Amino acid sequence: MRLGVNIDHVATLRNARGGIHPDPIKAAVISEKAGADLIVAHLREDRRHINEDDIANIIKNINIPLQLEVAPTKFMFNFAIRNNIKKVCIVPEKRQELTTEGGLNIKYNFNFLKKMLPTLYKNKIEVSLFLDPDIENIDVCKELGVNAIEFHTGEIANTFGEEEKFLINKLENVIKYAAARGISIRAGHGLNFDKTKKIINIKFLEELNIGHFIIGESIFYGLSEVVKKMKKIIG
Repeated sequence: MRLGVNIDHVATLRNARGGIHPDPIKAAVISEKAGADLIVAHLREDRRHINEDDIANIIKNINIPLQLEVAPTKFMFNFAIRNNIKKVCIVPEKRQELTTEGGLNIKYNFNFLKKMLPTLYKNKIEVSLFLDPDIENIDVCKELGVNAIEFHTGEIANTFGEEEKFLINKLENVIKYAAARGISIRAGHGLNFDKTKKIINIKFLEELNIGHFIIGESIFYGLSEVVKKMKKIIG
């Protein structure tokens, strides 16, 4: 099980004052030393947190993979190619949202993806799609030649009791369906220590990408310690 640490919100805090502190590159280096398997960063259209310079500096300063989250646009695809990004996760994006509200609408974006994904494949970029855990999304992924999915866990993060159990069971069934079709499975969004413990034993789940909770919790306990604890849970 791999742990990806999303450092977007270190940049959010930096940008609140318009200066250079705290430095997301330093967060990436600390996360790597603490056991993170990859660093995750979302280059948003409005650059509300991570920017182009951050991406270049992260690549220079880490020895683990960087996964770049991008919206399905020509600019973002070309940015990934120009900057030799090797892992890209395609996510939905709306300017007015506070955070990603759900998975990519794969049917709405189908024609664009069908046309443009080959440009990423030709440049040997590993592509994953950030999707809601629905069976119908899996078949469309195979049609697009996508062999990796990160399932959105936001609903699980925001529910409890019987509804939580229902959603976890649904996620498990969708993961089984996807794995049987040769798709690599990842998950993320809204996960904390407790929610991670509840999904960590789902078979075929290979990677969790977690950001907001890790960065928030590090205010109290330090980034290195929080990453180590999360890594121990998923280990």
